[in-house]
Amino acid sequence: MTNLRLHLDADASIRALQKALRARGHDVTRTPTKWMPLDADDRTQLLGAAAQSRILFTFNIRSFQELAKRYPTHHGLVLAAQSRWKLRELIEALDQMLNETESATWVGQVRWLNTWKE
Repeated sequence: MTNLRLHLDADASIRALQKALRARGHDVTRTPTKWMPLDADDRTQLLGAAAQSRILFTFNIRSFQELAKRYPTHHGLVLAAQSRWKLRELIEALDQMLNETESATWVGQVRWLNTWKE
């Protein structure tokens, strides 16, 4: 099974989330990083994550749903409604997602984090 690589976009760039997922052994980056400036627009974040073979996680649902249609070869997109999640729930759901799915199944896919919410 190929380990997933995740990128937290500017809207989901929570340092504590990244730290907790890394502590669980996951490869997680967040905006800003060497290859993604803080002021990067949504298109740049989606394509930048794809170039790094990373699934992108965001709370910016409307914008990224449209971008995923325009750029169907992205490396995967996970959406969540920010107001419905506590940090602990995000950590648990993303950890489960990263443990249960394979990188090859994500290319061009848009999925809701609710799938992994307990």
